[in-house]
Amino acid sequence: MRFKITLKSEGKNFFIPFNYNYLLSSIIYKNISDLDLASKLHSSKSFKFFTFSQIQVPNHRITKKGIISRDGFFNFIVSSPNDYLIKSMIQSYVDDTVVNFNGQSVNVNRIELLPLPLISDSMTFKTISPVLVRTKKEVDGKLRIWDLEPGDKFFSNLRTNLIRKYLEFNNLETTSKEINFSSKMRKVKSRRISIKTGEDITYHRAYFMDLNLEGDPKLIEFAYNVGAGEKGSLGFGMLNMDK
Repeated sequence: MRFKITLKSEGKNFFIPFNYNYLLSSIIYKNISDLDLASKLHSSKSFKFFTFSQIQVPNHRITKKGIISRDGFFNFIVSSPNDYLIKSMIQSYVDDTVVNFNGQSVNVNRIELLPLPLISDSMTFKTISPVLVRTKKEVDGKLRIWDLEPGDKFFSNLRTNLIRKYLEFNNLETTSKEINFSSKMRKVKSRRISIKTGEDITYHRAYFMDLNLEGDPKLIEFAYNVGAGEKGSLGFGMLNMDK
């Protein structure tokens, strides 16, 4: 289940910094009407089971530090396999139509519940937020986490990550359902994203790309709703139909 939210600043020429992932993630957590669910999600060390897209600014201008919305409008999409979570988010925006974005108040202009596309056993998607896949490598006797480039291990890790999410979300020990990820590597674009939390900054190398998913339609639908790869709740790995 997913929805698109359009926000509008009071004035024109509204500034949006390039690295806004943590800002949007914070907005999403703060705008869940079920406060117990919001607290549980925020404190969980496991999967959050939601993701969100990059911000879209139809009437924009690019500067060295960020994006300017000339007319004050911008939008993004939130997606989750947890329908109750999506409904709780929507209800929060209905109850309070003012959102704090980077210390500035913006108004909720429109909320659209988006339909689920027809899901088959073989589908091609494009990413509308970059996909992050990581692995552990031993360096100087210590295990370190590395961001992977698209390749065999990249795609096998996407599969493993999705199966783990599917099992945990459905409270299962195992499943016979299968899924495979691949890509024709069309329009692959890397993006270095910084995530600032307090005084700490982490950097991730993630990828916009096409992704082919083949397998059980239930798993493909789950991937569409939950996203592909890691750190979905920080705005990585959201999929959309490739038209």
